[in-house]
Amino acid sequence: MDRRQFLAASSIGLAATMAGCTGGQLDTDDPGAADDPGSESDASESDGNITVGASGEVETEPDRAIVTVGVEATGETASDVTDELATGAEQLRAAFDDLDIPEENVEEGRYRVHPAHGRDAQGFEGAHSFEVTLADIDRVGDVIDAAIDAGADNIGRVNFTLQEDTRSALREDAIDAALENADEEAAHIADNRGVDLAGTTSVTTGDVRVNPVRVETYASAGAADDAATSTEIDADPVSVSASVTVTYAFAE
Repeated sequence: MDRRQFLAASSIGLAATMAGCTGGQLDTDDPGAADDPGSESDASESDGNITVGASGEVETEPDRAIVTVGVEATGETASDVTDELATGAEQLRAAFDDLDIPEENVEEGRYRVHPAHGRDAQGFEGAHSFEVTLADIDRVGDVIDAAIDAGADNIGRVNFTLQEDTRSALREDAIDAALENADEEAAHIADNRGVDLAGTTSVTTGDVRVNPVRVETYASAGAADDAATSTEIDADPVSVSASVTVTYAFAE
């Protein structure tokens, strides 16, 4: 991974329970035992708990991109629109093949044909989109340019995210960061209250989330007129966040 940063935010809850009890006289055959202070149980305070809720976040460069592209059509009849969309989709698929993008990495997106909207609108209109998944994010610009050359009318968003192996590794790192922050918060609270931590009694993990980076693109078919023009898109780091709730025992 090119870069990894640990960020943290935490929320704290403190729950402490203390109970004292004074024993009564012991039931004994020694008549003097009732007057003997040593025959009474000592007053005691039970151990308490500190419960801390903490979160952790890690960042890394994206290693997966999903590009949304599509074609649009208008016509007098629904059949006209359907035929035009089919032609446009075929041209897009041919462009993807020329880029050696595996078929399983090209998924059908939205497909719709409906009467044209608007007060004076006539006929029908429709759209057909595709989602192209890339393991090499440096090829995003190539896909966009090829789609425009093939007649794409709609170059939508690009989602930069993480591959499964990277997600798994970052998930563990995010949990580690959250636990580290929980330990620091618990130690601070214990020091402030003048008590000593005596170990962890329970740990609960919350949601672990991958936060992809979404980039809206505004490429148009006119960009294809300039052969020297190529699309370049830079993405910010993708973050993975986790939350934990940890309960620590403490003693006076």
